[in-house]
Amino acid sequence: MDLAEEVAALSATTHQLPAPAAGRLRRPSWRDPRLLVGVVIVLVSVALGAQVIATADDTVPVWASRTTLAPGAVLSVDELTVARVRLEGDAATRYLSAASPPATGQVLLRTVGPGELVPSSAVGAASALDLRPVVIPATPPLPVALAAGAVVDLWVSRKAATTGGAGNAFEHPERLVQGAVVRAISKPSGTLGSGSGSVGVEVMLDAQQLPAVLDALANQAVISLEPVPGSGPSGSSRSSGNGGTTGGQG
Repeated sequence: MDLAEEVAALSATTHQLPAPAAGRLRRPSWRDPRLLVGVVIVLVSVALGAQVIATADDTVPVWASRTTLAPGAVLSVDELTVARVRLEGDAATRYLSAASPPATGQVLLRTVGPGELVPSSAVGAASALDLRPVVIPATPPLPVALAAGAVVDLWVSRKAATTGGAGNAFEHPERLVQGAVVRAISKPSGTLGSGSGSVGVEVMLDAQQLPAVLDALANQAVISLEPVPGSGPSGSSRSSGNGGTTGGQG
């Protein structure tokens, strides 16, 4: 058989083979395992994403102080700011909730520093405060650390008992009160600037401290206020000259 006959035989054999059937796309079925696995993956991803978002926003609003607030200060929205914090368990009840304004008549029972969350235990009725404000006269310049919220010791120099009638002699100073909190400082009453005039430093004293301080003021003793180092609010500043002792005479 020559080459032409072989080609003719192969061609005849090819025509006798069945024609291949064209593949047709089938509609996916809900029973397809791959489709079910894909749906489960999508649902799990959505659930995890929602949980992450909910956890990231799991905060509560509480009141924080804008500035230093001393004992006896009446709580006002103007002196507070809302802070959103994440608290676990019953920790949220330990701080004053900002979901509503502070209750009328509520005062601070202790000092709250700037930016500090206001503890619920630090707030109460005015009748629960066992401290009373007393104004101590002082002469500028004042120490830098002497500011609202600072803790001070009160030293007194009483007039000396003299027989010659001299009224400018004083006894050696002694500490009269330890750890009093400064509530506020008034402006000098003089007209020539901070270097003259009297400054009123309002300190909070308890019932046991009041008699001695009032007696010293009534008898024109010199009372000096000595700030406890590190007790003043951070960032406070005051023009104080040499930053010496603050003193005043009633």
